Amino acid sequence: MISQVFILSSKGDHLIYKDFRGEADKDAVSVFFEMVTALSGDQPPVVMSHKDLNFIHVRQGGLYWVASTKTNASPFTVIEFLNRLAALTKDYCGSLCEKSVRMNFALIYELLDEMVDYGYIQTTSTDILKNFIQTEAVTSKPFSLFDLSNVGLFGAETQQSKVAPSTAATRPIMSHRSEQGGKNEIFVDVVERLSVVIGSNGVLMKADVEGEIRVKCYLPTCSEMRIGLNEEFSIGRSQLRGYGTAVRVDECSFHQAVKLDEFDTYRILKVCPSQGEQTLMQYQLSDELPCAPPFRLFPTVEKDYGSRYTDCDLLSQELSSPDQTAELQLKNKAILWSIPRFPGGAQLSALFKVEVPSLSSASLLEVGPVSMSFELPKQTCTGLQIRFLRLSPTQPGMSQRWVRYVTHSDSYTIRI
Repeated sequence: MISQVFILSSKGDHLIYKDFRGEADKDAVSVFFEMVTALSGDQPPVVMSHKDLNFIHVRQGGLYWVASTKTNASPFTVIEFLNRLAALTKDYCGSLCEKSVRMNFALIYELLDEMVDYGYIQTTSTDILKNFIQTEAVTSKPFSLFDLSNVGLFGAETQQSKVAPSTAATRPIMSHRSEQGGKNEIFVDVVERLSVVIGSNGVLMKADVEGEIRVKCYLPTCSEMRIGLNEEFSIGRSQLRGYGTAVRVDECSFHQAVKLDEFDTYRILKVCPSQGEQTLMQYQLSDELPCAPPFRLFPTVEKDYGSRYTDCDLLSQELSSPDQTAELQLKNKAILWSIPRFPGGAQLSALFKVEVPSLSSASLLEVGPVSMSFELPKQTCTGLQIRFLRLSPTQPGMSQRWVRYVTHSDSYTIRI
């Protein structure tokens, strides 16, 4: 039984507040934020208590999604509800960020009214809710650090006129006024998160991959979708399949709606997609990387005895291209080197000189490690590929199917 639901920004601003039962004070919002910010570390506990009130929260889109309860409710049920609320907000508002929540507060309150009645969860189904939600979403172009506009249409040439822009899948699933609202499209994204540790000698010490297949559907009706994976795709260290390059993962799990009757033999996933976003499959590969790491870094640290710098930022830099930038972050004791674009096969270099008071030889041992943050379109480290994407029955009118691949760094560390 849920007493309150509220959404807070990363700074503690009150974006959404809904009291279902009137049994908890409104200052519970401030109490929660004080508790969560007072804790050390980047990962505060999901469940916290204050007097007789329990707080359960998740972080999505840089926001706190919080539910409070005075009863002994199942944390897993409430966590699943909060994750579904965030997913529905993304489906109906187009994107998940502080700006979209502020612009669509009326729509989110309408969602909460339909999802929860007097603290009891009624439904989180997109197909059911779309029959009752009447508020039109207010959209804005979301910020995108990496442009996926060069990811080609499935089964077509990768020309600029035949690609899906990076913002194509960040629009509301229901829109009557939007020009894109009438498009019948379905997006299948293969997303992988890479965790790597490389030793100071260049040897790969750790390599883990966590991936998932996401589907975002804008089709009004679709009885069945068939997704074909690599025929050589294998789970575990069992006998390899097929005749091509092996594609192996250690573990794999599927959404409950996915039918697997053709998966063992043909590596085909079947599902009846509902409007909105779904994660059909999750997989993991540990302590092994089928390909070379996407980036290699060769850092060196030397002590310069003859230089003295008087510049206020204490940083002198030499970068290999003018579009790069570097910033000395004194608070974090780090240098942030930003590279907007990095073509494949290219090599970039940078020389940084920092004035450090009372520098000793022992201080050099404290330098490092180097951490990288990146996102690579059109690439998967495991080699997982979509062979085909078929819909039945055939969609009337113009309908488009898009398949996109992206790998981004979860933790990519090079020791010095």
